[in-house]
Amino acid sequence: MASGGPLADDAPEDGYDYDLIVLGGGSGGLAISKEAAALGKKVAVFDFVKPSPQGTTWGLGGTCVNVGCIPKKLMHQAGIVGASLKDAKAFGWEFGGDEATHNWQTMVTAVQDHISSLNWGYKVQLRDKKVTYKNEFAAFIDPHTIETEDKRGRKKTYTARRFVIACGGRPTYDEHIDPSLYLTSDDLFSMEKPPGKTLVVGASYVALECAGFISHLGMDATVMMRSIPLRGFDQQMSNMIVDYMEGKTKDQDGNMVSVNEGEGEHRHTTNFLKGYVVDTVELQPDGKKKVTWKSTKGDQPPGSDTFDTMFYAIGREACTKGLNPDAAGLVTERNGKLVTTCEQTNVPNIYAIGDVVYGQLELTPVAIQAGRLLARRLYGGSTMQMDYDQIPTTVFTPIEYGCCGLAEEDAIEKFGEDNLEVFHSFFQPLEWTVPHKQDNACYMKLICNKLDSFRVIGFHILGPNAGEVTQGVAVAIKCGATKDDFDNTVGIHPTVAEDITLLEITKSSGEAADKAGC
Repeated sequence: MASGGPLADDAPEDGYDYDLIVLGGGSGGLAISKEAAALGKKVAVFDFVKPSPQGTTWGLGGTCVNVGCIPKKLMHQAGIVGASLKDAKAFGWEFGGDEATHNWQTMVTAVQDHISSLNWGYKVQLRDKKVTYKNEFAAFIDPHTIETEDKRGRKKTYTARRFVIACGGRPTYDEHIDPSLYLTSDDLFSMEKPPGKTLVVGASYVALECAGFISHLGMDATVMMRSIPLRGFDQQMSNMIVDYMEGKTKDQDGNMVSVNEGEGEHRHTTNFLKGYVVDTVELQPDGKKKVTWKSTKGDQPPGSDTFDTMFYAIGREACTKGLNPDAAGLVTERNGKLVTTCEQTNVPNIYAIGDVVYGQLELTPVAIQAGRLLARRLYGGSTMQMDYDQIPTTVFTPIEYGCCGLAEEDAIEKFGEDNLEVFHSFFQPLEWTVPHKQDNACYMKLICNKLDSFRVIGFHILGPNAGEVTQGVAVAIKCGATKDDFDNTVGIHPTVAEDITLLEITKSSGEAADKAGC
């Protein structure tokens, strides 16, 4: 990682209540507060969750723990377990009685119990690290002062030499539709009743992940996609995810066809409305929502249907507006995010990490890493900067998608198509053969720079446990691995990951990349 320039003088100044106040008790805020306290500083964390339009609120820990990564992954796992029960029959397992059914309330209770234990654990950690925790909403009065308000309306002021803004983001709402008529990710994971027939508006990773587990749990989910899926991700991979969720596979001629909906994971597929946006929503006497939609380009007929639940996942906005940024002299972008240099905002004593940082990935480990490194630079004499390049991530759709480095279209734009070689393969995990899941529905590709010893600049995989595979590959890419390094590594057989070491067919060759045999 690169070394950064000097930061402000670290000598303590009298008169402030705290050396550091952190605004936001999510993953990044907790990380930097504990690190700074361990380095001998007096630190406070202010965290307050305003209820969603549906009245949903939660405890300490931020988006990831309460309404993001943790409940999402657990509900994704619930879908996988359900599919595994169906696969089990092919492996000789016999079940008496009726087919297994899913109890939404049991799942939600278990998930929320786990989240509550994490909320309590974070409070204990802050106490043990001697970090002051305040459940109060904070707003700037000036660059060194905040005014706070607790849930009873009591107000106080606090001062600090430095502030770190780590308040994260909240879902974007459709300004044309009454927000009381639909849910967002703030609400879905704690619903007491199952969502039932659900319209998911948006095609972000949040939209596709939630639509995926709703379908997997046996309910009818429809995704309304305005334009492209997973904007910002590799579009070949993104469209393959949509195909999979729709229950499509390649035939012998390479054409996409629908598979048997009663087969394996595709017992419950996801519906897609492509090129449409919501026009009107009418609340019905029974509580259902009648939704009409229209074409984004006017080239498709309008339509309508009635749904038990509407779920919006059309983006997220930084929670900076309520901080009164103008009073501190902070400059924000249109989406409320803050432009930073080495996490420092335009106000020298105010820093930002995590989802509020403009132009950076909204990922929990990014916020944690940036926070820890910032604390060490401010208070520990370190010069190590956060490296935002080649960060791995995974989308937990029914077929998982892991990636690290550049999307193929971005690599072409940066280096030119003639300077790239893309090695790829369609494959079928051994575990999928006995229950006869889709042949070669999984896919992997390495994007290599021919001008730099075939260095790997992008890795993409669709398949089970994609996140586990991608994490290991990310280390290799971070170390500058070339295609030869992958080729010279012995694979572990039989695994999904071993194909990384066996990629031979290039896109430029035009040869079929479907794998045959083991």
